[in-house]
Amino acid sequence: MRSALFNAYYWVLSIFYGLSAALSALLPGRRPVTFALRLYSKRMLWALRVLAGIQVELKGQENLPKGAFIIAAKHHSWGDGFVMFANVDNLSFVTGDHLEKFPLLGNILKKFGAIVVDSCGGPEARAALSKSAAQVAAEGRRILIYPEGHLAAPGERFRYRTGVYHMSQDFGLPVVPVATNLGCFWKQQEAKKTPGRATVEFLPALPQGLQKAEFMKLLENTVETRTNELIAEATGQPVKASVLVDPPRKKPAEAEPLSA
Repeated sequence: MRSALFNAYYWVLSIFYGLSAALSALLPGRRPVTFALRLYSKRMLWALRVLAGIQVELKGQENLPKGAFIIAAKHHSWGDGFVMFANVDNLSFVTGDHLEKFPLLGNILKKFGAIVVDSCGGPEARAALSKSAAQVAAEGRRILIYPEGHLAAPGERFRYRTGVYHMSQDFGLPVVPVATNLGCFWKQQEAKKTPGRATVEFLPALPQGLQKAEFMKLLENTVETRTNELIAEATGQPVKASVLVDPPRKKPAEAEPLSA
């Protein structure tokens, strides 16, 4: 019953704020569309708590640097983005260009200042990522990226993509890893929600000046280790290492960006 109530609210709210954001995107400046998207995220977290019975605890805000930085987050659930946009000021994010194909969304992404890259990945996508991110970094904004490029089930991981490393190097920005166990309560895109107390945790920024291989290994180990600990806390089971899985099959237009 809780899941059904939340899901109904989710779609009604998504349609309403989608239209609101589209209208806001017609106004001058980025502030109106940003306000609409942030209010939408806060309303969704309210519904998650009140209707679905999932209380999200946010930890580690003291680890967020001043000014611009990159958030490299574990991506368990559609709910992850709501947590970030509701709680991190001046935020942009990296997404594939497949989202531009949805009606109205392309204009919203452009006005919001999202970093849209070629979903086919490869060197061209990395070059586009660097070019698109340059303006965002110059504005002192925070950048959200999901290094795996996919929604991972609890206990699973995908290969971490190197786009986050290149952004950090190009703009000299610190990278803040984020761990979560939200997938134990709202798994990926599933309709079913399990009441409980979820955690999203900002971890200390990675050291700067690392070589690519060392950086990627440290990022993955940091995110996966803490995520697995949070999963154990949520489930009451022993800590288990996450399992590397192959990416899901996607249509060409849905392929994920930021491949190495």
